[in-house]
Order: sequence, then C-alpha cells, then structure tokens
Amino acid sequence: MTVETYSNRPPVQMTQAALDHVRGQMSKNNAAALRFGVNKSGCSGYMYVLDFVDEAQQQDAQASQAFEVGDGVTIYIDSQLLPILHGTRIDYVTEGLNACMKFENPNAQGECGCGESFTV
Repeated sequence: MTVETYSNRPPVQMTQAALDHVRGQMSKNNAAALRFGVNKSGCSGYMYVLDFVDEAQQQDAQASQAFEVGDGVTIYIDSQLLPILHGTRIDYVTEGLNACMKFENPNAQGECGCGESFTV
C-alpha cells in the first residue's frame, strides 16, 4: 500500500499533543499505524473510532487510503468515509483529571450533549 504524503495538508490533521500520545500508544501496542473511522452509533448518528493497525492488512489495502499525518504516524481511512472525515482535526486534551481525544470535524452538522457522537 502506498502512503500518501502531502506537502500542504493531509485530509486529517493531528495536533502535536495527539501525535505524541498516539506515538506512545502505538509503541506500547507494537502498532504500525492507526485506523480512523466512524460507526453508526450514539445518540446523534456517528461515533469516531480509532484502532491500532499491526501491519497493512488486506482489508486496509483494498478499501482504505493511508496518510502520513506527522512524526511518522500513518492513519488509514476507509475511502468511503473520507467525505465524512475530511478536514477533521484530532487533538489530545487534558481536562482536570481526564484526558481524551477530541475531534473537530467541519462536516459535522451537530453533536450530542456528551460530545461522543455527531450528525452530518
């Protein structure tokens, strides 16, 4: 599989905090990349899903595109989900004692009150 490298911007961006966190988690889990997608779920329609990829699996090679988002982090995105996820900015934030991934998606028309799901 070819990993797309963008001189300007990849379709999905990650903040430095998110890159640092993901790289650390990838190292702990012996992962080669990250899969980013959505599932139909939640109170608003879609929920974000992040999974580790051990190596380029057959399903990734056939249905996904791979993007280098920075600092050696590669993200696989299902080609059919690109219209929903294009332009999303992923951040890793600490709020009090909690830390979590935050998604800023310009395609989202609304979010549920807890921020876990969204509509397009």
